[in-house]
Parts: sequence; C-alpha cells; structure tokens
Amino acid sequence: VQLQASGGGLVQAGGSLRLSCAASGRTFSSYEMGWFRQAPGKEREFVAFILRSGGSTFYADSVKGRFTISRDNAKNTVYLQMNSLKPEDTAVYYCAASSVGGTKYEYWGQGTLVTVSS
Repeated sequence: VQLQASGGGLVQAGGSLRLSCAASGRTFSSYEMGWFRQAPGKEREFVAFILRSGGSTFYADSVKGRFTISRDNAKNTVYLQMNSLKPEDTAVYYCAASSVGGTKYEYWGQGTLVTVSS
C-alpha cells in the first residue's frame, strides 16, 4: 500500500488543522492505521492509531482530548483532526499502515509538516 499525507501547514497556537492520508489499493480496510510525528532534533513518536473497522482508537497522552483519528474505508483515507494546537505540536507528521497490528507498521507516508506558532 502507498500512503500520501497532506493537510499540514502553519497555524497559530490554539488553532486547528486536519491531516489526511490517502492510501492506494483496495485493501485499505485490512490495515490498522497510525499517525506519528517527529519534531526537529527529536525521535519519532506515536500520536494515534485506529483499528481496521474504526471502532477503536488510541492516543498518546500528549494529544488526548485534542486530536481525533478517524477513517473512511470507502475513501481509503485516514484523518487526524488536531484542535487546540500548541507550539510543541510542531513536527513532521507521518501516517503509517500495519497489516499485523501491534507496534509493527510496514508502510509509511512521506510526511506533512505542521508548524504551530506561539
């Protein structure tokens, strides 16, 4: 599966952005989908994931209550709605797909930059 992330940009603190990740192929619904991010000078970190059916989601503590992951299997797309953005949310955001679940993600998108100004 190939992943294409989009929707990043520059936003003021307290603002919102919605990231999208479009997947190729006809088996999108068979993948668990995740969002990760990497800030300058830091390691990549987990942000959120959503199960195949979209029935269950999980978030990093740092974004819980502010970010929402969702998916539309008919459109082969996963979203990350980001509200109440903080400068520390500034990072390149990556979407990823897992066919086996757990923490193993085999496929990664190219990343989209989110910059939050104070």
